[in-house]
Amino acid sequence: MRVLIAEDSVLLREGLVHLLTDAGLTVVAAVDDADRLLRGVDELGPDICVIDIRMPPTFNDEGVRAALVIRAQHPEVAVLMLSQYVEERYALDLIASNPRGFGYLLKDRVADVAEFVEAVRRVATGGTALDPEVIQQLLVRSRRHDPMKTLTPRESQVLGLMAEGRSNAGIASEMVVGESAVEKHVSSIFSKLGLPPAEQDHRRVLAVLRWLNG
Repeated sequence: MRVLIAEDSVLLREGLVHLLTDAGLTVVAAVDDADRLLRGVDELGPDICVIDIRMPPTFNDEGVRAALVIRAQHPEVAVLMLSQYVEERYALDLIASNPRGFGYLLKDRVADVAEFVEAVRRVATGGTALDPEVIQQLLVRSRRHDPMKTLTPRESQVLGLMAEGRSNAGIASEMVVGESAVEKHVSSIFSKLGLPPAEQDHRRVLAVLRWLNG
């Protein structure tokens, strides 16, 4: 199993090299910035990259942006992110790009070498490894930003009837309201769910899919 490490801290970088080498993995390179990481992936073809989220020169999101490039250009290469904190937005972007072969672990919470090595192996073979704290915060964020929860009871009722295949006229008849009132509810639903401008039928299908998934 071929591993490429990208970590700016020399102590942690060398520690990872020795740890993974002792476990029988092959470390093809250990670099300290995103540019060298991307070149290494192109030239060395690792099975997995272990990447620090914040790297030079700005120590902001270089690691994440490099990981997204790797996922797009080399989807066969797994990615395991290491971070001091839970970066919700970054985690969601990376998971959305490709949930297979992805891991996100918090440096301070990696307490068992064997478990860490197992996480590297699991991610490299297409599995996942997410720190429980990462999962918890993503679940909280998901609940907090669920657009379905912004719908009023009346709008939820309209969306439920849309899911049954009712037209605006049919919904108006069922709810005993004017068709114009239904049209206002439907327009509000589209807006709250963030559906892009499109043909009415297409937006209705998208809205119903959101309702079913919720």
